[in-house]
Amino acid sequence: MPAVISIEGLTKTYKSGHQALKRVDLEIEKGEIFALLGPNGAGKTTMISIVCGIVTPSSGTILADGHDIQSDYRAARAKIGLVPQELTTDAFETVWATVTFSRGLFGKAPSPAHVEQILRDLSLWDKKDAKIMTLSGGMKRRVMIAKALSHEPEILFLDEPTAGVDVELRRDMWALVRKLRDRGVTIILTTHYIEEAEEMADRVGVILKGELILVEKTAALMQKLGKKTLTLNLQEPLAALPPELADWPLALKNDGGEIEYVFDSNAEKTGVPSLMRRLSDLGIGFKDLSTRQSSLEDIFVDLVHQDREAA
Repeated sequence: MPAVISIEGLTKTYKSGHQALKRVDLEIEKGEIFALLGPNGAGKTTMISIVCGIVTPSSGTILADGHDIQSDYRAARAKIGLVPQELTTDAFETVWATVTFSRGLFGKAPSPAHVEQILRDLSLWDKKDAKIMTLSGGMKRRVMIAKALSHEPEILFLDEPTAGVDVELRRDMWALVRKLRDRGVTIILTTHYIEEAEEMADRVGVILKGELILVEKTAALMQKLGKKTLTLNLQEPLAALPPELADWPLALKNDGGEIEYVFDSNAEKTGVPSLMRRLSDLGIGFKDLSTRQSSLEDIFVDLVHQDREAA
């Protein structure tokens, strides 16, 4: 697949001296959903703002569907829709008027049918004549998404789109994201809801302290870094782990009623069979066991922890 977003050598240093981005290189393929993860202050919003032409980079080149975002700004920006974190709408305008106006800003011919379809997709049709100021926060968020889609962009940036919104909007929005991807729209999102990235994204990028430390297909990342947790519910609680179990990195949980063992599920030898034999030799019985695959959140927390230890 060709790259629809190409970022090379991107840096950003503010006048205060703060270096928000440190030489970011990234290519995003046409039609994929790419999730950008990172803690607050990592550089996610700065990166999106630069690609969308809101913030000027210190160095580097960015192409949007082949158009340079600085030397060919108008053509590049016409390809992009942006849903920012902040709710910035014309409070006294109606929903219909503000979405229609946004379409006109990009030089698109009026298309009442397109605007109607967007509003219906976002459950806004019954609010089309309502003034923005009368809407709830969740409804205003829907209007922001409608505005971003008004000019039929081929690339859609969603910056923390579901932060603080209701479950209904989240469900509607992810249904719309899937529909847009099916039409060939490229989606780039930042989110604190890591389970959403795990479910929705084709690839995941992790940014920390302005550096893109990892870019990987979601499934491959889970397979490469994912671990499993074996939990044994004991028949009798233990006051402490016997020294004979020191060969395994075990943890005693739930007031001594559970033994927890985290292991690499991709390793040639997981250590599970030998652990079970040792427990039997020691006369430690269990009434139930369960395993849990590490989530993307577990992996993300591990990466952040490793980075802090290295600092």
